[in-house]
Amino acid sequence: MDAKVNTPESRVDTLRVLLVGGSPEVCDAVFLKSLSAECDLIVAVDRGLDAVLGAGLPCDLFCGDADSVGARGLSAVRRCEERRPSEVSAVERYDPYKDFTDLALALRAISSRWGSVELVCTCLAGGRPDHALAALGCLLRWEGPVRLEEEGFSGRLLKAGMSWGMTGREGSTFSFVCLSPSGVVSERGMEWELDHRHVELLSDLGISNIVTADAEVVCHQGAIAAYLIR
Repeated sequence: MDAKVNTPESRVDTLRVLLVGGSPEVCDAVFLKSLSAECDLIVAVDRGLDAVLGAGLPCDLFCGDADSVGARGLSAVRRCEERRPSEVSAVERYDPYKDFTDLALALRAISSRWGSVELVCTCLAGGRPDHALAALGCLLRWEGPVRLEEEGFSGRLLKAGMSWGMTGREGSTFSFVCLSPSGVVSERGMEWELDHRHVELLSDLGISNIVTADAEVVCHQGAIAAYLIR
């Protein structure tokens, strides 16, 4: 099965970073390991470090104020800061009384270290709807490709000129939501197809379609969040 995103700046040598967020609902360790196998680096955002260490994975960069990190993760952070052997290779520790979320600061840290890499994001959607919406806002400002991976769905953030091709997904539920004041979207290979259809911010037009063949969604204008529901 294939689910490919094409962007105007697509490059075969782009680094792929697994970004593990601090959602209260932690993903399964096996699922997290499968995502890490596709990525070059792992970045944990605050509580996300517990999920990374719980899956037996190393952490290339920890970003957060550590206010929700468990005892094991906090010990690993402190050992790294003290330059002692640790499962964490680098730390960016923030003051809890800050103006930005840990995720926003983590994205800045990733950009400063590695540029506009491809992000594979997990543990961002569960437990706190306010955080989930704010996370989408942060990720929309990212210049590189963004994948959203949770145990219940795969998703992509698509901006103007980007598309997502899906093969082997017949019978799956597909939805998209416009995240810009307006957008223009096409869909093919689905029960209800669209051809350069204008959509408004948070419109329900793209909800609960059904994939019927090799499918593709194209964002011609604006920005959308697109989801394949498992």
